[in-house]
Amino acid sequence: MAKKKPVLLAVLAHPDDESFGMGGTLALYANRGVDVHLVCATRGEVGAADEEHLKGFASIAEMRESELRCAAGILGLKGVYFLGYRDSGMPGSESNGHPDAQINHSVGEVAGRVVGYLRELKPDVVLTFDPIGGYRHPDHIHIHQATVLAFERADDPGFHPEAGKPFCPRALYFHTMPHVFIKVAVQVLRLTGKDPRRWGQNGDIDLVAIAEVDFPTHARIDIRPVLEKKEQASACHSSQGGGGMRRGLTGIFTRMFSGYETFMRAFPAPQAGERRVDDLLAEIG
Repeated sequence: MAKKKPVLLAVLAHPDDESFGMGGTLALYANRGVDVHLVCATRGEVGAADEEHLKGFASIAEMRESELRCAAGILGLKGVYFLGYRDSGMPGSESNGHPDAQINHSVGEVAGRVVGYLRELKPDVVLTFDPIGGYRHPDHIHIHQATVLAFERADDPGFHPEAGKPFCPRALYFHTMPHVFIKVAVQVLRLTGKDPRRWGQNGDIDLVAIAEVDFPTHARIDIRPVLEKKEQASACHSSQGGGGMRRGLTGIFTRMFSGYETFMRAFPAPQAGERRVDDLLAEIG
């Protein structure tokens, strides 16, 4: 009997999360023959887009889905699935109040949709954001919470029984941003006269607040063999600045830390003194 191919599932919030964040890891495992899937909660309806990028598309959502499918092809993803929610925008934005915004649906409801994919795709390893969603985006935090709940209850026949037969994935990891990267970025921005509390394309990322949180690293993945694929996939998201990710200060930071992606493991629970691994599939045998 042929051995089952490993399956890896990333559960994220918006088009571009798969490339800008853990794109190297997704490409690396796809390149190794792992079936890599992506569940995306929204189509990024609130993302900025100028007229040039919108040409040929009926909406921002349609454009950003197209960018995601471009990236998915380069990364080698086997499947891309949408939960159907609307982008909630950053904290305090008008989009927070839209009835279809992801954050206006309960974590339990969203977990019910996620668990359907856990039971259908049967991933060995599940990946999502860290508890602060990387940079405190409400959708990132919300989908993190929903994914954790779905993972914990996936083998419970009483949890959303309509979503399929119970199944228990083997490991759950959270993608993290290297703490040293954030601290260096804060200092460099200050030295160059820029405000580290207003970083990013839209000036809505507070690096100072992010630097106050330091998650443990249980896995450090060497993505250098597929770094070019990650860069090409990121370039697909041109409306979000993907084509310019290696220019200016952002480019300097990216080059300094681009060779590795880091993760903390939520399940199985890490043990005291446990050594850091370089393979997300190490726990599944």
